[in-house]
Amino acid sequence: MAFVVKKFGGSSVATPEKIYHLVDRVLAEKKPDDKIVIVVSAMGDTTDDLLTLAGRITDHMPKREMDMLLATGEQVSIALLATAFMERGQKAISFTGFQAGIRTNASFTKASILEVNADRVKKALDEGNIVIVAGFQGITDEGDITTLGRGGSDTTAVAVAAGLKADICEIYTDVDGVYTADPRVVPNAIKLKEITFGEMLELARLGAGVMQPRAVEYGELTGTDIHVRSTFNRVEGTIIRGEYTMMEEKKFIIRGVASDSNVAKIAVRGVPDVPGVAYQIFDALAKENIAVDMIVQSASNVKEKNDIVFTVTKTDMADTVGVLEQLKGKIGFVRVDVEANVAKVSIVGAGMLGNPGVAARMFGALASEKINLDVISTSEITISCLIAKEDEKKAVNVVHRFFFPTEEK
Repeated sequence: MAFVVKKFGGSSVATPEKIYHLVDRVLAEKKPDDKIVIVVSAMGDTTDDLLTLAGRITDHMPKREMDMLLATGEQVSIALLATAFMERGQKAISFTGFQAGIRTNASFTKASILEVNADRVKKALDEGNIVIVAGFQGITDEGDITTLGRGGSDTTAVAVAAGLKADICEIYTDVDGVYTADPRVVPNAIKLKEITFGEMLELARLGAGVMQPRAVEYGELTGTDIHVRSTFNRVEGTIIRGEYTMMEEKKFIIRGVASDSNVAKIAVRGVPDVPGVAYQIFDALAKENIAVDMIVQSASNVKEKNDIVFTVTKTDMADTVGVLEQLKGKIGFVRVDVEANVAKVSIVGAGMLGNPGVAARMFGALASEKINLDVISTSEITISCLIAKEDEKKAVNVVHRFFFPTEEK
């Protein structure tokens, strides 16, 4: 008997025909005693359509009401999918995030899961149902509906798997595993059989769209293995787990190259060179739930002033500027500059810890294509460079070629 949580994206339930294809696949693979929970996203482009609809009402929809609107998309999917299973003779029942016991904080549009009380899901499974759970959503202690941000259904699936102590969480996507780079950008990217939570978390955080960072983080926190595999075939994908079990997977110095163009560079110019100013800036941003990255401080052209440069997601760009403008009079900096036409290219791998010269190789690769580096940041297992957006694809390919030369065809 297997106890599995399977997550399918919106493209897998975009039409009635695709819904029945999903149902038939699950039933063909199901053994009699298997317990299966399916987490599903909204159908096709439903979420984008709802966002467009909201835009026709206002440019500034309250975040609570936005979550109330967006959560409806998954309710359509789960009801149709549960019904399709019943039409095939399989008992099934659908649950919203609230009904599945998914409790979150009150950070509307990007809430975090605090707890999963899976008692109702367990009861339904024991009664012989395949349980269909709405991804991307939860509920606060006050009873408000929340959503988990783009890709949040991944997090739902991992959290439900952890709450149920399932054998594994399977994430079905449009690629058949985790690659050393996006295979749509780098045709010769290599599929990995395994990757650690730490490395996958960094790749996801830095732009590898195959997994949502919070989902990986939740997997690591709860020790829930994640199998990333294809919706369109039945080949083995990539297992994300705590440590490697296959010796051949340890041969790579780095595990992957990621890029992200959903970033904006924020430069706070002419910041007074006194203690506590950086704290005031980043504390104010943190209170608005704005995540920052690639922080650099340098001397300004003005005496006793500094420039503080950092990156945020483009979706947080307007809110970031708003927070900074409110601080301008209090802190006394000169101005805020914003640059949105940028991209971040990164390499990730625990192997770089014992291998000097990795940064030099990356910088040399970019220099060979005359790609200028704007901002550089590093951690124990990552190196990231901010570059012009127009150079993003070229940069990913040249860096990948430098680190994976013998595997390229």
